[in-house]
Amino acid sequence: MRRMNAAIVFCVLLVSSPGRAATSPQSAPNSQSPAGDPNNTAQIIVPAGTSVVLALTSPLWARSVNVGDSVYTATAFPVAVNNEMAIPPGTFVEGKIDALTRPGWLSGHAQLQIHFTKLIFANGYAIELRPSPQSVNAASSGSPGGSQISAGPDIAAAVALVYEQVSGRSDVLLDNGAQFEMILQTPLSLDAKSVAEAVRRSTPLQFSPLRSSSRCAPTPGTPGTPDTVIPGTPGTPGTPDIVIPGGPGMPPTVIPGTPATPGTPATVIPGTPGTVGTVCPGPPIVTSSPAGKDSHTKAFDLASAFQIGGVQLSPGKYQATWTGMGPTAQVDILQSKKVVARAQAKVLILTGKSAADLALPRSNADGTSSLASLQFAGEDFALFFD
Repeated sequence: MRRMNAAIVFCVLLVSSPGRAATSPQSAPNSQSPAGDPNNTAQIIVPAGTSVVLALTSPLWARSVNVGDSVYTATAFPVAVNNEMAIPPGTFVEGKIDALTRPGWLSGHAQLQIHFTKLIFANGYAIELRPSPQSVNAASSGSPGGSQISAGPDIAAAVALVYEQVSGRSDVLLDNGAQFEMILQTPLSLDAKSVAEAVRRSTPLQFSPLRSSSRCAPTPGTPGTPDTVIPGTPGTPGTPDIVIPGGPGMPPTVIPGTPATPGTPATVIPGTPGTVGTVCPGPPIVTSSPAGKDSHTKAFDLASAFQIGGVQLSPGKYQATWTGMGPTAQVDILQSKKVVARAQAKVLILTGKSAADLALPRSNADGTSSLASLQFAGEDFALFFD
C-alpha cells in the first residue's frame, strides 16, 4: 500500500512540476489505484516526450489557411505505456496553428507550428490538453519555504512542428492524410477504464491510400493548324524580235517580239497556333527540418553561479547555440566565442513569447544551483536542462 501511494504521489508531482515532467518515456510508469478503493480511479500516465503519429483528416488550403485556424487530425498509430494501450489509432486530436511560413516562388518549403487542445476517443471520452505553468523553486531565488512560483509563459501540452516541401502554386498546403508527429511536452493522465472502452470501439486502420484533396486538374495542349498555301500562276516567256534582212541598200525589217508576262505569287493563309497545356505541381510532402537552416544562437546573462553539464559557470555573459527545434537538442554554451559547457536540453514550445531573457535555477541537494531552463525575450520556446 505504501509503495502504491508513493507511485500516485510521484505521478501527481510529474503533472504539477514541468521541471520534473520532462522525463523520457521509459522513466515515467503508469499508476493504478489501490485495490478495493472505489473512490480512486486507475490512471494511465503517458510521459512527456512521447511521440504520437497523426494523420490530417481535413486539408489545409494554401490561399485561405491562417494563424489561429483549427487543425483536425486522428492518431495513425497506437500509443502504449507499459504494455497497456493508452491512445488507440483513430483517436481524434484537435489543434490550432500558432505560426505559419508559406512557400514562395523561389523556395518550395513551408513550415507550421501547431499546439493541440483536445483528444476525443472513439467512445466520446475527451481530454483537454491544458498548458502547464512553468515554475521555479522560490527558495533558490531567496524566498523562504521552497514554494513554487510562476516563471514566464506556460508550456504547451502537445505540439507539432511540420516542415514540408510544397510549391507556391499548389492549392493545398497540407493534404488530407498527411502524417506528422505530435510531441507531448507534459505528462498526459488518462482514465484507464475509459481508454479500455475506447480501444474496444476503435475501428481498424485503413491502409489504402487517400485521394488528394487538390482541385488542380492538368489540361492537355492543343496542336495548331499549319499555314494554307495556294500556289500562284507561272509567268509566260516573251518572244524575241524577228529580223528580216533587207536587200542591198535596204535596212533589215524587224518584227517586234512579245514581252514576257510575270506569274502570280503563292497565296499563304496563316494557320492557328496551338495552346499550351497546364501541369499541376507535385503534392505537398512532409519532411524533416531543413539541414543547416534551423540553427539557433541566443545570448543570455547569468547573475549568479550555475552548474550545467558538470561544469560550474561563473556570473557573466554567455551564448547558447543548438540546431533544430527539438524535442531534444545538444546545446553548446559559449563565452567569448569559446565552448565552455555542453548539455542535452529539451526544446519546449511555450504558449506565448517571453517578456525577457531569463535563466531559471534548480536547487541541488548540496546547496548549489543548476541551470534549469533558459528563456529568450520575444521567443515562444525555451530550453529545459535535465
